[in-house]
Amino acid sequence: MTTVSIANQKGGVGKTTTAISLGAALAERGSRVLLVDLDPQGNATSGLGFGRGQDPGTYAVLLQDRPLEEAVMPTEIAGLDLLAASPEMAGVEVELVPTLAREFRLKAALAGTSYDTILVDCPPSLGLLTVNALAAAELVLIPVQCEFFALEGLAQLMKTVEAVRFRLNPKLEVLAIVLTMVDARNRLSIQVIEEVQSHFPDLVARVRIPRAVRLAEAPSHGKPISTYDPASRAAQAYGDLAQELSARIAARQPVALTALN
Repeated sequence: MTTVSIANQKGGVGKTTTAISLGAALAERGSRVLLVDLDPQGNATSGLGFGRGQDPGTYAVLLQDRPLEEAVMPTEIAGLDLLAASPEMAGVEVELVPTLAREFRLKAALAGTSYDTILVDCPPSLGLLTVNALAAAELVLIPVQCEFFALEGLAQLMKTVEAVRFRLNPKLEVLAIVLTMVDARNRLSIQVIEEVQSHFPDLVARVRIPRAVRLAEAPSHGKPISTYDPASRAAQAYGDLAQELSARIAARQPVALTALN
């Protein structure tokens, strides 16, 4: 089992879209995948066609010690299951503060599961929920939107990953940086790609996710892009990304995170 946290404290960079689309692509390649919606906004839950009133869900597993198998739900994609967010998640960071071993609640909940891959969709913050995700994971996948402030947020996230690895989880590694919403006609996109690659040449994924209307539409229909429009460029890109990341996982080596320090 490999646990991958999909993290970036900046909102709107494609975390949830990547979590859903990558989870579906991995499942379609034959893996048993669990997607954990750790974001109180619950976008991964609604993006897979479920309402946010699901109970039990992530909240019950984290704070009420409900067994994971009681809370997991199958999706319409064979091999892809979901641990859904619920409205109670809105106050979970405050409720975690006095909890014993608060940084390891998710790790304890996921222990002993039989999935091939667990993907954790993190909230757009560096609070206790994201720390729980990083403490539970072996790998971090970082979506980066091709925009002006991309590197600024990336530097802060890298420092957080380093701190978690030093204090809580020495096995934590960065799997890849995935460039999202790429528009090859846009000069800014090209500049951001060149800048990120110059700082992290070994971490930037070869596959880039294009800006696409069909990809933006898919969550409103409760479907991953591979189901909503399997012939689209975005569906092909996430299929290729699943293949690339699977190869990286099979041959991964620890990578230094000090490029932006």
